[in-house]
Amino acid sequence: MLDEAQVEEAYRILARAMPGRTRGAKGPKGQPDAFRSCISCMLSAQSLDRNTAKAARALFAMATTPEEMLELDDRDIAAAIKPCGLYNNKTRSIRRFCEALLAEHGGVVPGTREGLMGLPGIGRKCADIVLSFTFGKDVIAVDTHVHRVCNRIGLTQAKTADRTAEQLEDRSPQWAMRDGHFWLIQFGKRVCTARSPKCAVCPVNHLCEYYAATT
Repeated sequence: MLDEAQVEEAYRILARAMPGRTRGAKGPKGQPDAFRSCISCMLSAQSLDRNTAKAARALFAMATTPEEMLELDDRDIAAAIKPCGLYNNKTRSIRRFCEALLAEHGGVVPGTREGLMGLPGIGRKCADIVLSFTFGKDVIAVDTHVHRVCNRIGLTQAKTADRTAEQLEDRSPQWAMRDGHFWLIQFGKRVCTARSPKCAVCPVNHLCEYYAATT
């Protein structure tokens, strides 16, 4: 795993090479409020981004609040979100989430990780995405790309996304916490891809443990 100085260097390089929040990069869910961000995160499980977006558009055309969502028939919810897969399970999760949100928080999405993760269907990744993109908190949300990149380079050494998130919180410099997700996810999509990563042109290959082990 990279040492503290190497972690700092890696972030500074990525900050220069990748787009950040202030340069037009968008959050992965792109929803206008915390409620719809939470629902979109739930829809995104084991789903391609384009399918998640299609399902979210269809669902939010019918309901945009927990009260409105609970007025819908389960069959209507399932039909709307069918493009994202696992639609019956996700329908049940959406209903449980809305019921708990109204019962425990008066319909207002909590702005803390603990509060978010206390709601049905919301794990660490979803909680951090909502905290970062809706509440503007300095937190690095860990999706598939971020998990892969961090453990490939050596920023973290973890088998699960949740553990990667914990290590990033402990090991990342405070100045990198706000835009770190943007740099890492763009890096994962553009350079450090799942298949055939572009190691030869990678700006951090001199630090990367994977590159050192494969060249």
